[in-house]
Amino acid sequence: MNERINHPISTGELERRWQLVRAGMAERGIDVLLMQANNDFMGGYVKWFTDVPATNGYPATVIFPREERMTVIGQGPLKAVTEYAESGDPLRRGVARFMGSPSYVAAGYSMAYDTELAGQALAPYAGGTIGLVAPGGIGFSLIEGLRQGSCAGAKWIDASDLVDAIKAVKSDEEIALLRRTARMQDACWSELLRQIRPGMREIEAAGIAEQAGRAMGSEQGLFMCGSAPLGTPSPFANRHQQNRVLGPGDHFSLLIESSGPGGMYTELGRTLVLGQASAQMKEELEIVKAARRFTLERLRPGVSGPELWDAYNSFLRFRGRPEEKRLHCHGQGYDMVERPLMRHDETMQLGERMVLACHPTYATATTFSWLCDDYLVGAEGLPQRLHETAEVIFEV
Repeated sequence: MNERINHPISTGELERRWQLVRAGMAERGIDVLLMQANNDFMGGYVKWFTDVPATNGYPATVIFPREERMTVIGQGPLKAVTEYAESGDPLRRGVARFMGSPSYVAAGYSMAYDTELAGQALAPYAGGTIGLVAPGGIGFSLIEGLRQGSCAGAKWIDASDLVDAIKAVKSDEEIALLRRTARMQDACWSELLRQIRPGMREIEAAGIAEQAGRAMGSEQGLFMCGSAPLGTPSPFANRHQQNRVLGPGDHFSLLIESSGPGGMYTELGRTLVLGQASAQMKEELEIVKAARRFTLERLRPGVSGPELWDAYNSFLRFRGRPEEKRLHCHGQGYDMVERPLMRHDETMQLGERMVLACHPTYATATTFSWLCDDYLVGAEGLPQRLHETAEVIFEV
């Protein structure tokens, strides 16, 4: 089995996570955790607990008891149950049983199978306290079915903060994997520079970077891009809007937001010109770099999201540039976007050994200006940049 698993995390690392979470559950009187995901872009809790990602829109449900091994419900023969010995299984470590459920979101009635199986797995805790992890990622039919059915007598709480506080602080093994992902993305950008030519559609150019990553062990990712003639902004978009053909002199921006070996996400973003960059583009890049330097000087343990958000937008207003209205700095790991978010509504403070993507970005009537890299927060000093790609507008 080890020949088939793509860069498995160590059992010791999984046990570290389980031990910390179970200690937190004991402190809060939580008997069992319930989580669900159907993708490995923003479904990282499932992989963090099991080292097996949720994929392809298929629901993957994890029941994590405080005192026992896990139960996983996922795509498989109807109600088929595989029991694992105490010694475990090389794929599903820490799992006592896998329960099959051929359910599909687009066939709504079939989601009742997941609810029935989850009710069976939660039966020992039906009168206890059930903690939901990332309830926004759990299907309504599952929670509603359990609350109205077999687990109606349970106390339900949101346990996301418990897990988030542990998940956000990266271990040595996780940091090493994040560094490998960043190196992979550097190589993806280099391969794009080597192959990109006028006459390509945007989706073809983005595909160069995606294929390069796959060859180095990447399993998943978003490759958002945009292009335009000089003097026109080119905000990036998803594949559905990547049909434009690149012409001589165009500028092209690409966000490589992909997982690397081990399933960890970082993100790299740059702009290139099929010719010569304009003086205005270079001037705007210097403002972006100053904005990022301003942010990095404040990415220290103990800082709050609202504090940094307000300071960053004050900087943009002072420089006469559009304020950030969405997100410019956020955690990464098994999710493309995870806590803490450096913005107005975040309650988690920044801590040492957190990894964050920092991507100051703004558009004007004539330019689209940005940079995107990942950083490791230390005890003191500026965070360490994980990517090595030059912070320039590339001229091809």
